[in-house]
Amino acid sequence: MASFARSAARLQPAVRLATRNNVTRRTMATQTPPRAASAATAQQVSSHSSAEESLFPGEPTGPSIRTQIPGPKALEAIGKLDKTFETRSLNMMCNYQDSFGNYIADVDGNVLLDVYAQIASIPVGYSNPNLMQAAMSPQMISAIINRPAMGNFPQHDWAEILETGMLRVAPKGLNQVLTATAGSDANELAYKAAFMWKAQQRRGSYNADFSAEDIESSMNNQTPGSPNMSILSFKTGFHGRLFGSLSTTRSKPIHKLDIPAFDWPQASFPALKYPLEDHVQENAKEEQRCLEEFEHVLTTFHSPPAAIIVEPIQSEGGDNHASPAFFQGLRAITKKHDVLMIVDEVQTGVGATGKFWAHDHWNLQDPPDMVTFSKKAQAAGYYFGNPELRPNKPYRQFNTWLGDPARALLFRAIIDEIERLNLVENTASTGAYLYSGLESLAQKYPKEIQNLRGKGQGTFIAWDSPRRDEVLKKAKGEGINIGGSGAMAVRLRPMLIFQKRHADILLEGLERVMKT
Repeated sequence: MASFARSAARLQPAVRLATRNNVTRRTMATQTPPRAASAATAQQVSSHSSAEESLFPGEPTGPSIRTQIPGPKALEAIGKLDKTFETRSLNMMCNYQDSFGNYIADVDGNVLLDVYAQIASIPVGYSNPNLMQAAMSPQMISAIINRPAMGNFPQHDWAEILETGMLRVAPKGLNQVLTATAGSDANELAYKAAFMWKAQQRRGSYNADFSAEDIESSMNNQTPGSPNMSILSFKTGFHGRLFGSLSTTRSKPIHKLDIPAFDWPQASFPALKYPLEDHVQENAKEEQRCLEEFEHVLTTFHSPPAAIIVEPIQSEGGDNHASPAFFQGLRAITKKHDVLMIVDEVQTGVGATGKFWAHDHWNLQDPPDMVTFSKKAQAAGYYFGNPELRPNKPYRQFNTWLGDPARALLFRAIIDEIERLNLVENTASTGAYLYSGLESLAQKYPKEIQNLRGKGQGTFIAWDSPRRDEVLKKAKGEGINIGGSGAMAVRLRPMLIFQKRHADILLEGLERVMKT
């Protein structure tokens, strides 16, 4: 390890120099942009935001648009990439070395305020200096170049990495974690844990052994070794694109077409009306209808569910919300029928809703059985508390990597940044400020901002737009990278370092888009 320490020590000055150079380039770029209109917007901030201290010193003061997007260099790079790699879903051809804080740069020198965080997956800013320092640590270097096969050959400090990192922010009531590679992987591993738990219940106890029939039939994909069980999910939900997770995904046909799927059940997710305060009784009836339908499906479906999976806010499916009472009802029904509750916090977790975990908004008496995570964590896996959710024999919940200690170390550094800067609290207060600004815009442009939602949910905000795709495209021309979901939703997924000054730039840019 001494050699790693010496290498890191030699490289740290270069890291600091590169960071300072990036800061200088970003500042200069936004001070003299070819299109003054976008950068000038950053100066037109309110008295509220202009007084706040920057959480990311040295980041650009505003967007800078030099070319159309994509510009000539981007088109050339996309053409080259397309020869060997799929590019039809490409959003931007990015230059991450020139991206800083809340601002993402492309290869043509355009600098955009990123309120999408790619796909809700960048937590504490591009080129974050403290994450760069963590990347140069001897622990990180060893984890990268000696990547362990964690199930067989975990590194000696793995328990310390977990305890000082992801377990430090474990959801209430959950004190164990299984690490994974991606959000889809995390959900599928949680499904496997649920199935094994339920099968052991059917056998009579956690330690009951397999029968000869169990063993033989499993190799033919037949019962009882391959049991008749399912995972119940919700209409318009999204849980990933692997085979099991895709069977529970119900958001868009394009994800599912031509892929064989398990015969698993779905129940309706509430379709609330907005503003919420104007439709209290209607929304309560809708949630009660969905709870009754859910219990009926849970108890009558021909392939009994071992677990349900639900997002706190259905993200890919259109940013669909439900009240804490609805989720409390789900938990009560799962407890009543001895079915596990998996909460998919892949997109909502790690501070995005003004609480570290979105399900903390629900005030559950009994915690979920498992909580899956990825995206802003830059790592993946699921938390759990019940020791019987560990398989009763080795190699049952196993793959070569079982996560990645380098990503776990990065998550630890992200947690350090979140705590150092009080970023969960920042997201809650900035979200309230931004939501208020959007309410004002909605009053001014009611046809452009419909069904505004996400109040009290940090910056996890969305609305419906009848010309959604046009809005997303024109926003780029105003120096704003923003995303959509569902059929009509414009969704906001800014980073945790997003502040009121950035909200002002966003609101002013959106108003220019709406005027056209």
